[in-house]
Amino acid sequence: MIRTFCAAVLVTACSMSASASAPPLQPVSTPGAGCAAVTGPPPQSAPPTSVNTLRQAYFCVLDNYYSGPVMDSRALLKSALAAYTQDLIRRGADRAGLRLPALTGNRDTDWAAFAKVLGTGDPAALRAAITGMVAGLHDNHARWVRPTPPPEGGPVGTGIVGVSAGQGPQFDPAARPPLFITRVLPGSPAAKADIRPGDIMVKVNGVPTVIGDTVNHGIIDVFASDPVRLTLKRPTTGRTRTVELRQGPITRQPPKVTSKKLPGGAIYVQLPGFYEGAADQVIAELQSKPEAVVLDLRGNGGGSPREVTRLLGAFAHGKVTSYFCPLKGDCVPNRTDDSVPLLGSRLVVLTDRACASACDDFSAAVKDNALGTLVGTRTAGAVSGPGEGYLLDDGSVLILPKVRHLGPDREIIDTIGVPVDHYAPMTALDLATGRDPGVAKALTLL
Repeated sequence: MIRTFCAAVLVTACSMSASASAPPLQPVSTPGAGCAAVTGPPPQSAPPTSVNTLRQAYFCVLDNYYSGPVMDSRALLKSALAAYTQDLIRRGADRAGLRLPALTGNRDTDWAAFAKVLGTGDPAALRAAITGMVAGLHDNHARWVRPTPPPEGGPVGTGIVGVSAGQGPQFDPAARPPLFITRVLPGSPAAKADIRPGDIMVKVNGVPTVIGDTVNHGIIDVFASDPVRLTLKRPTTGRTRTVELRQGPITRQPPKVTSKKLPGGAIYVQLPGFYEGAADQVIAELQSKPEAVVLDLRGNGGGSPREVTRLLGAFAHGKVTSYFCPLKGDCVPNRTDDSVPLLGSRLVVLTDRACASACDDFSAAVKDNALGTLVGTRTAGAVSGPGEGYLLDDGSVLILPKVRHLGPDREIIDTIGVPVDHYAPMTALDLATGRDPGVAKALTLL
């Protein structure tokens, strides 16, 4: 349910980041060869995941990941075998004698020894091994994905596409209870069941969403079940009910910029993502050059670095917006797009814990360059570096950053986020009653 949607959003964001920086290389890889940069859609049919696929992924990380050339290859193989054996155990298919061979740190000889232990390999366990190996990088922009064609008849789901703790395909590690719904698609099964933004999720399939004072991260997997039973509490009435939801047809509109005039003449603009053309869409909404702009980036999962620098160019010229740093050598500064005419508007930016990647980037540039005021909550801190896609022989794709992202003051934002100037979180009751503390605070500042 939610996990599938968030994963799709993250892959899209990473792909857009990759398109901004990845050089055009060969679009396919062949058995026995290394991975190749993705320049088009993966093939619709491909052989199953094999030991060679895992080999490609292993060498792809070592050759293309930001710190791959200096990485201890033994750590990669350990993560891979741990995930491989855990998958076998879960399925009651563990093998006698399956253990990590003695490793030397030489990536070639270690792979040969590792492959000998695997033999022909188990396809499902091999997929788990690739997932585990990439997860062992502890990098929020490193992912292994298996693109799937859209379902016949259009997309399906429950229609719940936002929760308060959502942060990409996972929950925010700093999430605070309660866990509540933030967005429901119109006409979806959830909407037809009268599920609304602000409804607090008490249980999912009988599993509590909160343990003590901590959001239960273990319920992410439970969301994938179909049907799914949600125990919900409406904050306006205190009523609790249990709803069984089945997936059904849903309609997702392409992301778009929306705007409205606020009391006092400021223009409010909501930007859901830094997708291609997003900056020009925002600028078009501000053609009147208003005295003040409230830019809402809450829930913005990121996108293209080019869109960030272009939109920042409407508020300042001649500024460094961030740095992309290779493993060795000098960092490359990213700068405002000074071809964009200046608006001359005062700027307030609304952020939250779902403002990630390019949204982290934009927020840090605003704060470090004193271009405006940040209101809401600290950003996600999910901006390790732009991801580039690499195709493996089973049609799957590795997404790996080749550089590290630093803020304009050369600070690390990844895992930390950008702090706001004024704290104004959105609560379940705010959503249920239509109140917006972020906008309210922005108006007092303007």
